[in-house]
Amino acid sequence: MAQNPPTTDHQSLNTTTMDIYEFALALGAAGLGIMGLSGFAHTIGGHHGAHASHSSHAGHHGAGLRAAVRGGSSRGSGARALWALLSPRPIFSILLGFGAVGLILHHVLPGALLLPVAALGGAIFEFGITRPFWNFLFRFESAPALTLESCIGDEARAATSFDAKGNGLVALELDGQVVQLLGCLRREDREAGIRVRAGDPVRIDEVDAERNRCTVRLI
Repeated sequence: MAQNPPTTDHQSLNTTTMDIYEFALALGAAGLGIMGLSGFAHTIGGHHGAHASHSSHAGHHGAGLRAAVRGGSSRGSGARALWALLSPRPIFSILLGFGAVGLILHHVLPGALLLPVAALGGAIFEFGITRPFWNFLFRFESAPALTLESCIGDEARAATSFDAKGNGLVALELDGQVVQLLGCLRREDREAGIRVRAGDPVRIDEVDAERNRCTVRLI
């Protein structure tokens, strides 16, 4: 009597394959959703923080920060590139594309061919859809706002000539915005009789954010 070939192993393999694609699809979608929500919240909070910083520290920012920011950007470019490679977002995106393609084409392609096609679909989904959309979505993400304390050690310019007590206005630059605050010449320079005139370069030694003051030395 002829016997039908057993199909249990084939069905079990097919079920396992489907479970892999379903799991990849669910994990990728959940990961991207969580990262998207947290990133959007961070962007909104960053904008509010930037506005609050500019309103509370108007006239407080130090000079020379434009060069410092440029230097920090060049030094941090390698770190950002490394973080982009290690970020879980591309992994979630590839898993989402991998799972979606696998579920869509599992009736059309055999298992041996479906796996590389699904992997290729995941890569295309990441580089062709998710990454451009993600960059567009978060292109307005604000950088952390710099505070007055970050200006210590930077170079500034005397906006006015200092009086006999060593006090005058100092012009500071931060994020492309030039502002002013009260500068006080350090005690050693005052005792030495050093006079600061408008336009002289000075260096910030200390800052007092609450009183909108800074202690400077003549360069």
